[in-house]
Amino acid sequence: MSLEIVLITGMSGSGKSVALHAMEDSGYYCVDNLPPELLPAFVALEHKHHGNRVAIAMDVRSATSLPQVPRELDSLRKQGVIVQSIFLDATTETLVRRFSETRRRHPLSHDDVPDGRRALTQVIELERELLADLREQAHVIDTSTIRASQLQSYVKDLMPSAPGQLTLVFQSFAFKRGIPVDADYVFDVRMLPNPHYEPALRDLTGLDAPVADFLRQQVDVGLMGQHIEEFLSYWLDMLDRNHRSYVTVAVGCTGGQHRSVYLVEQLAQAFSDRWTVLRRHRELDGR
Repeated sequence: MSLEIVLITGMSGSGKSVALHAMEDSGYYCVDNLPPELLPAFVALEHKHHGNRVAIAMDVRSATSLPQVPRELDSLRKQGVIVQSIFLDATTETLVRRFSETRRRHPLSHDDVPDGRRALTQVIELERELLADLREQAHVIDTSTIRASQLQSYVKDLMPSAPGQLTLVFQSFAFKRGIPVDADYVFDVRMLPNPHYEPALRDLTGLDAPVADFLRQQVDVGLMGQHIEEFLSYWLDMLDRNHRSYVTVAVGCTGGQHRSVYLVEQLAQAFSDRWTVLRRHRELDGR
């Protein structure tokens, strides 16, 4: 049975501990803050003693040796190891707030800097630079506006994905709460007819039949879905050939309740016959 490794990296304060707990709940043997230099030896040891499913968290505390991680992962893949990488991200504003609320010190912070908030912003941006290569090769999850329980669900949903197969993540969101930083493609559907202005539909969502029926009757809604589908259909094969593991497509409307939810459901259904598809509704999942 092939060894499976899930590497969890990301920005400090983005939820790596929560993600690691989700992996542990899913039956993975987990270790936090493993030095990259020990990765090959650790993998061999865990495969021998703990089974076939291992989750490893690494962060900027290993900054000097992080550049070697992509090379080590490629080496493991050549040995037949199944490797998945998850990168947790959040906006700088969100990370600053989290560190301020918890009064925890950022791993790259220095105590002798007088302007604490400005210094924190600077080290967060430095951390982004140090982790850029790892982010580029991983599936990114934006934790800026989601709860810990949502993050746990998102991480667990990724686990059954077939190794080596492109996975499409369709996500609805509200523009008023910000664009997801993990999106590879963002489509704005705020110009479409809005069920919010129909009293009987206002409190429902795009998952409800009356809303779906209303939107299905709108010509422009159908055209938008068709155009997004045609765009993705054209480029997904190329992305797959380029060895992309995940592609996140975000569809946004004003409140993230009706139009974007409906279109995500339609797109997920359209592509589910060929690709592994995951659905996320950022605003609804957080209720």
